[in-house]
Amino acid sequence: MNLIRSVLHMLWMVVTVIPWATAVVIVSPFVSSTRLYWICAGWLATAVNGGTWILGIRNRVSGLENLPAGEKDPAVLLVKHQSTWETFVMPTIMPHPLAYVFKRELLRIPFFGWAIGRLDMIHIDRGRRTEAFNKVVAQGHRLMAEGVWVIMFPEGTRIPRGEKGTYRTGGTRLAIECGAPVIPIAVTSAKCWPRKAFVKQPGIVDISIGKPIPSLGRKPGELMAEAEAWIESEMLRLDPEAYPDGRARLSRLKPGGGD
Repeated sequence: MNLIRSVLHMLWMVVTVIPWATAVVIVSPFVSSTRLYWICAGWLATAVNGGTWILGIRNRVSGLENLPAGEKDPAVLLVKHQSTWETFVMPTIMPHPLAYVFKRELLRIPFFGWAIGRLDMIHIDRGRRTEAFNKVVAQGHRLMAEGVWVIMFPEGTRIPRGEKGTYRTGGTRLAIECGAPVIPIAVTSAKCWPRKAFVKQPGIVDISIGKPIPSLGRKPGELMAEAEAWIESEMLRLDPEAYPDGRARLSRLKPGGGD
């Protein structure tokens, strides 16, 4: 049954993304970047709602009250990355437009890539790190001044359930450069949509939004260590069965620990 549901959901996304992306490409010269963003977010909502109806995956979101309230308040969202699910969900639950930082190879994906290529986001060449970071800072400054929040996955890639990747400091460096707080976010998407898995499982995905961590006067490494400690501790709280060595893991996340 889960295989059938997964096939149906994939078909649902393919059938809906083709006309949606085509419409985005056609109307992009005639609408504002903000309007175009929300048009694309509409397709993401369609994919997520399809995931609820077809796959039986439901979101349980907590901590929305921790998000900055001002129309132009900046923020850098640092999100635990376990599957494609959270990349689809985040624009549907956030009150501000989001600018993803992603590798430019994604622009080559038919229809989906063509559509995101029309959005005001930050696509980078990972092979040219210095140039890429300079681009992130320049565009991040401009976008956050316009009320757009930058979203990054500090582990850089999808991480299997119960594991932790290496948290890189690009997001905290950007936050410090722009004077923006970082918002740590824990996500348990791998419980239902495991990394690189085609067959998905019904269930609840917890999305927990932490309190803003100010970046003023901070160093990138220590700021990321604080965000990492919150995210990984929250992952243990939300999905304890995935972390059989939970207590030892928590001790390593404390200042001076092994992580």
